[in-house]
Amino acid sequence: MQIKVAIVDDDEGIRTSLATLIRRAAAVKLTGDYPDAETALIEIPRNPPDVVLMDINLPGIKGPECVHQLKTQLPAVQFLMLTVYEDSDSLFNSLKAGASGYLLKRTASARLLEAIRDVHAGGSPMTPQLARRVVQFFSKPAAGESSLARLTPGEKEFLDQLAHGYAYKEIANRMKISIDTVRSYVRTVYEKLHVHSRTEAVVKYLRG
Repeated sequence: MQIKVAIVDDDEGIRTSLATLIRRAAAVKLTGDYPDAETALIEIPRNPPDVVLMDINLPGIKGPECVHQLKTQLPAVQFLMLTVYEDSDSLFNSLKAGASGYLLKRTASARLLEAIRDVHAGGSPMTPQLARRVVQFFSKPAAGESSLARLTPGEKEFLDQLAHGYAYKEIANRMKISIDTVRSYVRTVYEKLHVHSRTEAVVKYLRG
């Protein structure tokens, strides 16, 4: 089945270019492209996509806030942020809002299509430089952070794979377990760590 994709970007040229790329690719299907968050907040819930390509610096409501509002309504939708600059604050705000990936707008077309497939499969695509910033930021121990002692060795290995950005199918292959076992790990790890998202789980793991 084709992956349904929506675009939110105020730059008409970039929006048109992205829309053309999506329309020409066989594995993805464009459900809509929107010039601002206000329009996206109305239209996207009416025709939910699988993945949203979201600009960060939108006029009015910014990209991360738009993600937060849409994620509340549509928790199954995955958000891939697109930006011109490698800005740590925007990166962390986007992840906290519910985004699963973060790429630069100059990313090559083939890599962008790969990232759409990756985020749809449960991955967290981002440039190596940005991934390194996330690890460096969250690796610092936080006072009062709960331990991971309650996790089994298998659950800890699963979390380690998750922290490296692997999609669920890749984790199943790397750990030589079924996708159903991976989904079971997701449920038990979220419950034991008292988290509700992949990002929260990885943050607690990296903080130890």
